[in-house]
Amino acid sequence: MYKGGAVYIMSSPDKTALYTGVTSDLPKRIYEHKSKVYINSFTAKYNCVLLVYYQYFDTIEMAIAEEKRIKGGSRKKKILLVESMNINWIDLTEQLF
Repeated sequence: MYKGGAVYIMSSPDKTALYTGVTSDLPKRIYEHKSKVYINSFTAKYNCVLLVYYQYFDTIEMAIAEEKRIKGGSRKKKILLVESMNINWIDLTEQLF
């Protein structure tokens, strides 16, 4: 049984809102964000529907630690992180399937 996790960043199309999250099932979680399953969530409210960054980890604990590190950083650091793997801020969802 896979016990890993992933950290990800979602963005609104105009890049004004960024959301950092962690999950053990990235494809499912991204689908939930894009479908706005949780209508009162931050991602639904601010239209964060583009997966612009993700990284897998061997354990969920490692992923949670990285999520906390990212969330503790500035917006500028988050932008640099996204652009380190996705300079054009394209939606990376298709890479998951």
